[in-house]
Amino acid sequence: MQSQKKFPRTFSFEFFPPNTPEGQEKLRATVRQLAQLKPKFFSVTYGAGGSTRERTLGTVLDIRATGHAAAPHISCVASTKESIREWLQRYKDHGISHLVALRGDLPSGLAAAGEFRYANELVEFIRREFKDTFHIEVAAYPEFHPQAKSAQDDLLAFKRKVEAGADSAITQYFYNADAYYRFVDECGAMGIAVPIVPGIMPISRFSQLARFSDSCGAEIPRWIRRKLEGYGDDSASIRAFGLDVVTDLCDRLLRAGAPGLHFYTLNQAGLTSTIWQRLGI
Repeated sequence: MQSQKKFPRTFSFEFFPPNTPEGQEKLRATVRQLAQLKPKFFSVTYGAGGSTRERTLGTVLDIRATGHAAAPHISCVASTKESIREWLQRYKDHGISHLVALRGDLPSGLAAAGEFRYANELVEFIRREFKDTFHIEVAAYPEFHPQAKSAQDDLLAFKRKVEAGADSAITQYFYNADAYYRFVDECGAMGIAVPIVPGIMPISRFSQLARFSDSCGAEIPRWIRRKLEGYGDDSASIRAFGLDVVTDLCDRLLRAGAPGLHFYTLNQAGLTSTIWQRLGI
């Protein structure tokens, strides 16, 4: 963890772009509540194949209009260089200078990946076309990407993204702090010298968490899974147990020297705000 202790702490919150007027109003209320915690930025996700890109931009502009920094996600799979160039220019024209650059997922039913295969190619393209216009975040996987051939291959893939020009990284969420510590130490041994901020997923509903985790390769430790299963439909107990687990995880990470936290809020303020207050940030 020594490599991470030199970086200033960065706290941020992630949203997905709403698809209804009601969802937009609800998110605006969430932004107002979480903005009181003074995060460095909010990020807004980008649907498979760019399916939400207009709503992603609209949500980013809504947040920026309230005086807060916001970073759109941009993914390259199933995209052409020309379309990515056009979107990057739109971001630049709006004064957006912070991006989360990802490979992304193929839209359902689409077999071809497009002109980009991997996220490092996207990062390299952004740097070549727009130089230092953007601060570029990339993804990191302490428990390794589910499609990686091996742990070493995944580490090398992350290194290529950094070498291509990434400024910092946000991890997939996890509940095993040791996985993050080991990942960071292995990155340091490979000469990777960027902030690697832990991604944090508050626990509200077990069925939803299990579905997310199965799809993205994030492990729910057996003891946590069994406890959550045992609560059944008792949402209050799930919430209370989840708050204890995630607050303890965040506290351990910060004490060990993690350079901040990035909360996957699912457009909800309550759990994130409570964890924040418990941590005394």
